[in-house]
Amino acid sequence: MTSAPAPERPTVLVADDEPDIRELARVLLEMDGFDVVGEAVDGEHAVEQYVELDPPPVPNVVLLDNRMPRLGGLDAAERILQHHPGQIVVLFSAHLDPAVTTRARELGVRACVSKVDTAKLPRILRDLLDG
Repeated sequence: MTSAPAPERPTVLVADDEPDIRELARVLLEMDGFDVVGEAVDGEHAVEQYVELDPPPVPNVVLLDNRMPRLGGLDAAERILQHHPGQIVVLFSAHLDPAVTTRARELGVRACVSKVDTAKLPRILRDLLDG
């Protein structure tokens, strides 16, 4: 009797200019069964990482800080979503206001999560993936 193959772990690309926040997100996600397949220090690096991961393992989720040097999260999301309109992108920021969340929705970003809710990230991402 052979056992069924283990289900694939969902994959995430994490972009944040703060190393401590990237590490915290990575640890929380990996403890909950996600694979962090890339980390980026700014929006341009996130787009570069994303393109390098395509074809698979294209990440299931791209997690972007909004305020980053060189290219912010909304601009990075726009570029990624032009490349793959169905990509799940989550804006993860300490600076969410109605203008940011409205623009994110217009671009196709699936969720905006405050950094205050960091501990909820794994559940939020799973809900999006199941969704």
